[in-house]
Amino acid sequence: MNARTTRVLQCSAVLVAAGLVLTACGSSGNSSSSGQSKGPSFTGRGPITYAAAKDSSGVVQKVIDSWNTRHPKEKVTFVQLPADVNQQRQQMIQNAETKSDAYTVLSMDVVWTSEFAAHQWIDQLPADRFPLDKMLKPTVETAKYRGSLYAVPAASDGGVLYYRTDLLKKAGISAAPTTWAEMTADCAKVRQLPEAKGMSCYAGQFEKYEGLTVNFAEAVNSAGGIVTDANGKPDVDTPAAKKGLDFLVGSFKDGTIPKEAITYQEEEGRQAFQSGKLIFLRNWPYVYSLAEKSKVAGKFAVAPLPGLTGPGSSSLGGHDVALSSFAKNKATALDFMKFFTSETSASTFLKDASLAPPYESLYDDAALVKQYPYLPVLKKSILGAVPRPRVVQYGDASSAIQQEAYAALTGDKTSAQALKDLQSDLQKSAAQ
Repeated sequence: MNARTTRVLQCSAVLVAAGLVLTACGSSGNSSSSGQSKGPSFTGRGPITYAAAKDSSGVVQKVIDSWNTRHPKEKVTFVQLPADVNQQRQQMIQNAETKSDAYTVLSMDVVWTSEFAAHQWIDQLPADRFPLDKMLKPTVETAKYRGSLYAVPAASDGGVLYYRTDLLKKAGISAAPTTWAEMTADCAKVRQLPEAKGMSCYAGQFEKYEGLTVNFAEAVNSAGGIVTDANGKPDVDTPAAKKGLDFLVGSFKDGTIPKEAITYQEEEGRQAFQSGKLIFLRNWPYVYSLAEKSKVAGKFAVAPLPGLTGPGSSSLGGHDVALSSFAKNKATALDFMKFFTSETSASTFLKDASLAPPYESLYDDAALVKQYPYLPVLKKSILGAVPRPRVVQYGDASSAIQQEAYAALTGDKTSAQALKDLQSDLQKSAAQ
């Protein structure tokens, strides 16, 4: 869910469920702690830590407290890392490079699994200890490296379109837009209403950070293009990719996207929508529960992302939990990971924080769908989501995307030049 200037490591290897063969530039593990050539040993019981982003919802501590009440001799301490996703990754890598046991269980963005596994910073896990067959397949694939399990899905994520139902209804619009052209036209109608005075049409995440990589990839995919193919070969200098980038660039130029949105990350967009500044917002499902407690409560709904000629494609997001190769008390850690990623815990995260569950059954539960009507939309978004660029050097690729997309959005380059330069950058990254 939720996402900033990437510290790129030489020879880092990050991808989402692409199944590529990655080569680590060296091992940070040792035979006694990582032991991946012989298979890790899950022994030792006692206190452990859980390292994750700072949690504003309070639900993570709630789940940890539930564990601690039942396991007073194996308590979990919540180590809250910065909200900035790149700072989280940097601190986890620093912890691994020093072979510190300060972090036991790690909450990792789905694009980190392969990098951490390739460097032997996390342990290979016994797949039979977790109910993977009950989870949505795309979420399980994010937790694998070279076909083996190195993490467990805790929450998935798919981008969705939030929209003001009250304003669309008053403007005589009966359904959410399915294309960019429809969204622009709907926005023009809504902005004629007195109630919509001063409102902007649409925003996503356009600051130069990982969120821009996501929004760029979604625009390209939603126009029928690709950033890379399944083997990591870049193919972004194409007419289809240009149509996607042109939509974003043109929307900034004509005011569909407000100029201040160039600084938006997830939270800035959420706050703008909740405060009544936006008619449409691209964001993650976590926004739903927070928006229901704001001034737009009962006045919004969720729909699939629009695209060029029909519904668009989301980038696949989410978080998996992994076990540090350098941790102590790994038997306790494995049990906690099973507890933390259980269907019961996933239901709690859904109800208290709108986190997308990895379990398919929760999307099909009639009572939950009645309470959270966005679930069918979210399930469709996740099942149809496209992994972020399938490249070995993901950090380099993401930085290049951010650099070139931002240059196009701010007018420093044309869309055509930005895509040409990006193609060259991605080819160099892929050749490393």
